[in-house]
Amino acid sequence: MEEVQNDFFSELPEGFVAEALALTSPRDACRLSSINSFFRSAANWDKVWESFTPPECLGEAVVDAGCNSKKDKFLHLCDHTVIIDDGNKSFWLDKRSGKKCYMLSARSMSISLVDSPSCWKWTSIAESRFTEVGELINVCALEVNGKINTSILSPKTAYVAYLVFKMTSKANGFEYQPVELSIVSHKDKCETRLAYLDPQAEQKRRLKPRRRMRIFSRIAFTYYHELPSPSKDNAPNLRKDGWFETAIGEYFNEGGDETELEMRVMEVKGGNWKTGLVIEGIEIRPKNCI
Repeated sequence: MEEVQNDFFSELPEGFVAEALALTSPRDACRLSSINSFFRSAANWDKVWESFTPPECLGEAVVDAGCNSKKDKFLHLCDHTVIIDDGNKSFWLDKRSGKKCYMLSARSMSISLVDSPSCWKWTSIAESRFTEVGELINVCALEVNGKINTSILSPKTAYVAYLVFKMTSKANGFEYQPVELSIVSHKDKCETRLAYLDPQAEQKRRLKPRRRMRIFSRIAFTYYHELPSPSKDNAPNLRKDGWFETAIGEYFNEGGDETELEMRVMEVKGGNWKTGLVIEGIEIRPKNCI
């Protein structure tokens, strides 16, 4: 049977098959290349991987990386993030679809009281792709906003925005009160979800909350049982890079227009003081992208 297939495909021009593969996706092209040597050869054509790569991504960013073919350049952009926008943003491609992904640094975002040394500090850690991350010292009201222009995103693509963060060993104040997460554009209705940033919130919530809170938080904590319980659906996920992430919201980018997308993370109702949150940034990547 395999011999018959090989005879059949050998009758086709390899360039014709390459053009057909260019109409699929990187994932499909890789799967089809495993059928036989003919498909494997066609799948390595530059025109295949050029079609998967946004034209603006084939420039100098990967020239110095020793990439000789368009496939090598594509894979390099999938496996290595490129720091852009004066160090305030990182960029890469989703290996399965070729769609564009971005992360906004904490420095590029609007954070309430970030200029107050008693509330926030800027620090450098080896695990971050950026030179600085924001570490929360002590605030009562948490407000974080990030913005991105949808014109730089891939068209006809469903995106999800994630807050990427860590908790220090001294983290406190996120055990019982969830944060409000929302993603907003001028043409979409704002939808808010509640999520717990503390990875151990479910275990800690089983304990009675400590009563050394300020006067402003006593009323809020009286009703903490009315808040949604921590669960897998509203708990942060641990990433392969050691950071945690929690979904802020979804957005479908039609393309063809310039819309400012705003992503918000807030906790201003609980009244309790919070500390120990380390923010790397907000990541925007295609839905179901790993």
